[in-house]
Amino acid sequence: MANILVVDDELGIRDLLSEILNDEGHQVELAENAAQARAARLAAAPDLVLLDIWMPDTDGVSLLKEWSAAGLLTMPVIMMSGHATIDTAVEATRIGALAFLEKPITMQKLLKSVEQGLARKPRELTRPSSTAPSVRPINLGSNSTFTPSPTVTQELNTLTPLPVQIGENVPWSNLQSFDLNQPLRDARDAFEKAYFEFHLVQEGGSMTRVAEKTGLERTHLYRKLKQLGVDLSKGKRTAG
Repeated sequence: MANILVVDDELGIRDLLSEILNDEGHQVELAENAAQARAARLAAAPDLVLLDIWMPDTDGVSLLKEWSAAGLLTMPVIMMSGHATIDTAVEATRIGALAFLEKPITMQKLLKSVEQGLARKPRELTRPSSTAPSVRPINLGSNSTFTPSPTVTQELNTLTPLPVQIGENVPWSNLQSFDLNQPLRDARDAFEKAYFEFHLVQEGGSMTRVAEKTGLERTHLYRKLKQLGVDLSKGKRTAG
């Protein structure tokens, strides 16, 4: 199975996660601070890291930045916290974190996140270079084709807003093109925004039906839409 590094300053959390992951057949390394995490990362590159945000010596986001700057962010990293704000979670994902788990962490969410993280291929975790080859349109089905823009866009907030009005029956072909030369995390955020706006259109602005369709809990769905900057006011007016 996988070699997983758990970084958390709380002994109870480390023991709990270690027990769950060991029962799943994984090999678990433990670190209670950033210094131990650095040493564990260099000693044997883990397949996945569960990294707490709030730690006494160096916080998890700073350690994530450090690994990214040093070219050591070659493994999926899942952030954990019981007190982090949405802004902190967004910052971590922009740096390169794969996901964010809120404490207390349920076993189901933990195992699902670990499974998704381990399914990632190494090349998906690296940022594309400026010399990346041109890409062809991505065919997502008979009615869905995105043509990537030739312009390299580095920041998510510089992307052209999607021409989607909640309540309109907008076909996929009219949606924004996706720039596949930008960093993976930004491209993924742009796609997720399009994905949720599309389902809001299809479900007439009903958050309940969108939650069922996308497999997310309503609370997590609201948080995700706010994180991505999806305008919910149009959906509410349409749904009402």
